[in-house]
Amino acid sequence: MIRKEELNLVTEWDKTFKKSDKVDHSKVTFVNRYGITLAADMYVPKNAEGKLPAIAVCGPFGAVKEQCSGLYAQTMAERGFLTIAFDPSFTGESGGNVRFMASPDINTEDFMAAVDFLSLNEKVNPDRIGIIGICGWGGMAVNTAALDTRIKATAAMTMYDMTRVNAKGYFDSEDSEEARYQKRAAMCAQRLEDLKAGEYKLGGGVVDPLPEDAPFFVKDYYDYYKTERGYHKRSLNSNGGWNVIGCESFVNQPILKYSNEIRSAVLLVHGEKAHSCYFSKDAYADMIKDSKYADNKELMLIPDAVHTDLYDGGDKDYIPFDKLESFFMENLK
Repeated sequence: MIRKEELNLVTEWDKTFKKSDKVDHSKVTFVNRYGITLAADMYVPKNAEGKLPAIAVCGPFGAVKEQCSGLYAQTMAERGFLTIAFDPSFTGESGGNVRFMASPDINTEDFMAAVDFLSLNEKVNPDRIGIIGICGWGGMAVNTAALDTRIKATAAMTMYDMTRVNAKGYFDSEDSEEARYQKRAAMCAQRLEDLKAGEYKLGGGVVDPLPEDAPFFVKDYYDYYKTERGYHKRSLNSNGGWNVIGCESFVNQPILKYSNEIRSAVLLVHGEKAHSCYFSKDAYADMIKDSKYADNKELMLIPDAVHTDLYDGGDKDYIPFDKLESFFMENLK
């Protein structure tokens, strides 16, 4: 018997977006292959009949399902899909007894466990399942699509490759053996400090107060995570962030090695003016290079949009929900 952890799930609506009257909402839980119980919000179109196409949503990296992944899930449910937005292992309302840790392997498994849950749901057609990953979970979504043959369509929104940014720094500015050695040495030292202290030191979320000379992308994150626009009390990015050693393994474990072997449809969507746009451009190039399956891959750039505009739409409704609806309807046949 696979046992679930007992989770304390919030019952009231505590999202950063308004509740829709077009869908039914409930809390659900499921277990990944590491025995960690994940918490999710499930959204079902009202008066839906028959078995539905389904989508699992997660991200951004360090966010919770009450933020933009829930917004995506609810909106796609309004458009006819059964959806779930879930908290990854060790974060939010999900289980895992060491908090605020991340793993390329475990987080890929989190997405696969979500597909397990949807595949066995009596309201879902198991042959019509897709996933949406936002920010760092965009990279995880693409990685999962390379591993999970049950996934028929994947959308990666304003994507980060978290292994690349951890190993090479922003804009690959720390891409050297020496820089990686210093990172490894610092985290190895921190491991011992944590054990002596009896607790894991937090790395800090989005910087607060915001320095006047902060780069634009830091201001962009602050504007979402630290204001009424997107703040949530369980969000790592809104508060203390990951543990200092929380992403240690990302330095040594690239995730997109076999992306050009993905046979199912993949849509990469990025803001044209986002600091992170190079992640999607490079991921798309790698995905179609020497690939027999390039015809169903697409890169969509949103004019004038910055990184967090694809979190909640920004001030001009930048999220292309019509495109997402048509993409999933076409590929979840």
